[in-house]
Amino acid sequence: MSSVFRSRTARITLSNLSPGPNSQHAQKRLGRGQGSGRGGTSGRGHKGQKARAGNGKPKAGFEGGQTPITKRFPKKGFVNPNRKVYAPINLDRIQHWIDQGRLQSSPENPITARDLLLSGCIHNVHDGIKLLGDNAPFLKTPIHITPSRASQSAIKAVESVGGSVFCQYYNPLALRDCVKSRADRISAAPTRRTDILWYTNWRNRGYLSPEAIEKNPKVEERWKELSKQLLSFKDQTFDTKGVKKM
Repeated sequence: MSSVFRSRTARITLSNLSPGPNSQHAQKRLGRGQGSGRGGTSGRGHKGQKARAGNGKPKAGFEGGQTPITKRFPKKGFVNPNRKVYAPINLDRIQHWIDQGRLQSSPENPITARDLLLSGCIHNVHDGIKLLGDNAPFLKTPIHITPSRASQSAIKAVESVGGSVFCQYYNPLALRDCVKSRADRISAAPTRRTDILWYTNWRNRGYLSPEAIEKNPKVEERWKELSKQLLSFKDQTFDTKGVKKM
């Protein structure tokens, strides 16, 4: 009886440990004469690129020296470094979650990205939440929600049943704090021109618009000052008397 089977019946110690069956193989010995079956060219054949020492194979995509197919096709488009991917959420899904008791909202406690993620309504917040108006007739309950973006049809449907929508800007750190429910850091304000124009426009229900500052019950004092500063360019005038025309 071999030591392999003895180790199964007796107590396993360092003295009776042994390799498992068929776990060890003899080394393949190359170039040790014709009688071994792997002598002479050592199984590589006669000459050629694959018979040489070193790598023996070209890199992936190499086509023998001709221009590879990856270079024959032209480049098209570009990768936008400022792109954002929003997690879409439709009104009928929110209504279904409310009917199941998995979501609830009030003007003082609106639905946030954290609530949608923890309830399973979405599976990833990506760069923020975008509220869409698909299947809007199914929405019957007044909801109060603060997404990153919202479509015009969604805003109209929510407000028609007595709800409210206030779109709030989140950079990656602020969105992480929202999901983690951290309140010890001040959330960032929009800095890019497109974001400033979007979140200071009441048509988009931007949280920094003057109308949102008056109507939002959860408005912060800092937002009031930000709204004035970001909208100050509309009242600025420039003296063009001393400017020469080209």
